[in-house]
Amino acid sequence: MGQAKVLLILAQDALDRARVVAGRATVALKIPVSLQVVLRALIDEGLKQEARPVLLVQIEDQAKAVRVRRIASRLRSGLQRRRT
Repeated sequence: MGQAKVLLILAQDALDRARVVAGRATVALKIPVSLQVVLRALIDEGLKQEARPVLLVQIEDQAKAVRVRRIASRLRSGLQRRRT
């Protein structure tokens, strides 16, 4: 199995919830469960459910949020260039 490195930027709330899942899994399984293991499992499980409408809505929300941030960033950098 090939491996790739990925930079994942998450909202603090999502990161906190994943940490809670890792803690609960550690207690339930009685072995250490890292945040990375939890995120891998969540991604794998989410990909298995690609046909679910709820997942598509979540993907749309995330894509729109990224788009809004990119536009805002471009606008800010454009304003800064004009001031100098």
